[in-house]
Amino acid sequence: MSSAQLETAYRECRRIAAEHGRTYFLATRLLAAPRRPAVHALYAFARMVDDIVDHAQHAPSEHGPAGDVDLIEKQLRTALEQGPDTVADAPVLLALTDTITRYDIAPQHFWTFLDSMRMDIPGTVHYRDRYATMAELRDYMRGSAAAIGLQLLPVLGTVVPRAEAEPAAAALGEAFQLTNFLRDVGEDLDRGRVYLPADDLTAFGVDHDLLLHCRRTGRTDQRVRRALAHLIAVNRDLYRRADPGIDLLDPRVRPAIRTASTLYAAILTEIEHRDYAIFESRAAVGVPKRLRVAATHLVLR
Repeated sequence: MSSAQLETAYRECRRIAAEHGRTYFLATRLLAAPRRPAVHALYAFARMVDDIVDHAQHAPSEHGPAGDVDLIEKQLRTALEQGPDTVADAPVLLALTDTITRYDIAPQHFWTFLDSMRMDIPGTVHYRDRYATMAELRDYMRGSAAAIGLQLLPVLGTVVPRAEAEPAAAALGEAFQLTNFLRDVGEDLDRGRVYLPADDLTAFGVDHDLLLHCRRTGRTDQRVRRALAHLIAVNRDLYRRADPGIDLLDPRVRPAIRTASTLYAAILTEIEHRDYAIFESRAAVGVPKRLRVAATHLVLR
């Protein structure tokens, strides 16, 4: 493997991050340049797997989504054991292998992530399209979100032993993920999934049929509004629990993480400002606000 191949691989990861992760990519720009490629590689890998799971019906493969995820895990395990030359023709895996090795990231975080992704694939042993309780949903998020925070932690660096910063990093990953779930209820329904705990919804008189009705009509029932308000409060508590952990990070990366946290939490405020109209379009933070937040944290650096 040449340095040119590795540079090309990281450049492809940067392209993926810039195209698909606007908030994430903007926050990454606040990091010191040497850290950015690793963050792009971690994002690109998660995005690659997520796309396999979510868009399999539009781009069917020979092995199916479960087979594709299994193949990715096999390729990554081989690359970590035998060297990056084994994935020289797979840019994202090449950059990821280099990142894992360079920053001594525990491979287990990637196997945990892939296990959660298999929970989204019909036909697999652990497939789930609904979650009865928040505890069940958090079991899914342990791989889909908390593991992402733990993957990033060695790249960002800490001022305390890494283990002390891990609970807050995991909580922030879960906070981001739950925000995505609240923002994307309509799109997830279109895929046959609900990533909100059924018992919390039932407490407000919301069931699957009511959610489908809201999606069909594009209107948010008052019962759904109350349930969303409750879950937004739960989500904000996750951000509050994660926030002290930012001070445990290397001072040079704190502005980037605070920017990402502030912007993701602002999606919740946007949902409220739109009167919980999440079924007709996706809530998003506008470019001017994203730039203002980034500039503020950069000035306070």
